[in-house]
Amino acid sequence: MSGQKHIQHHHRRVAFSYPTSISQRLYSAVLGPLVFVLATYLILKFLPSLSPVSAIRNAPFAYLTAGFLASFFRLLLAYSLAVVIAIPLAVVISRRPSVERVFLPVFDITQSIPVLAFFPVIIAIFLRFGYFNGAAVFILFLSMLWNIVFSVVGGLKVIPTEIISAAKVFRVRGFSFLRKVLLPAVFPYVVTGSLLAWAQGWNVTIVAEVLHTYIPGGSRANDLFGIGSILVNSIAAGRQDLFLASILVLVIGIAFLNFFIWQKLLHYTEKYRFE
Repeated sequence: MSGQKHIQHHHRRVAFSYPTSISQRLYSAVLGPLVFVLATYLILKFLPSLSPVSAIRNAPFAYLTAGFLASFFRLLLAYSLAVVIAIPLAVVISRRPSVERVFLPVFDITQSIPVLAFFPVIIAIFLRFGYFNGAAVFILFLSMLWNIVFSVVGGLKVIPTEIISAAKVFRVRGFSFLRKVLLPAVFPYVVTGSLLAWAQGWNVTIVAEVLHTYIPGGSRANDLFGIGSILVNSIAAGRQDLFLASILVLVIGIAFLNFFIWQKLLHYTEKYRFE
């Protein structure tokens, strides 16, 4: 009976409702973006009086913000694909020792290869379909995938055997076992892996959007619009004002996402960790 109470208590804690109240939803959906826009505007407005780069006023705020959002949604799509594939892949690997012994070393070697080494081949494949966005998203997906896979595999290994045994006793199987036991147990590791994946994604997007460097005879017209291509092309064109403004928008945007999303999620993961 005590075991039943224990597993029921564990199940009551798995429901993830973030944000948890109307005020938090309003705070996240309305106040957060307003603070981001206001802070970016103030920095771009007053920085010239604090910096010798007086030409920074020529960097259009809307242009840079749109570039950041374009890169963000490209990363969001790649991240969504990475999560959808990484979790089932990690579960399959961890539940079969023979599969784990074969595939984990392969994945480890694949992760060690610089992801941009595959980019010319990926560009050549997607070039046939004229889908350059797909090439960038795919390379971002590859850069994010392994951080989540290895984090989830590590999380699955620390699930107490008592929890697995209790689930078997109460016949929690199949999709119910995945939803009530496995996913809550690995949630902290998904968040940790996701944080690392996004950091890797931001690094890769700076060069993943500059497609003309990978296309024979390509020009800047082949590049994807985003904060990464703005950064690279502005410094190549000698536009230090635009380059510095792009750096500011990128740093502010990443700090905003970290404070309002990842720090909140990391705090909530404490509810799902096994003591």
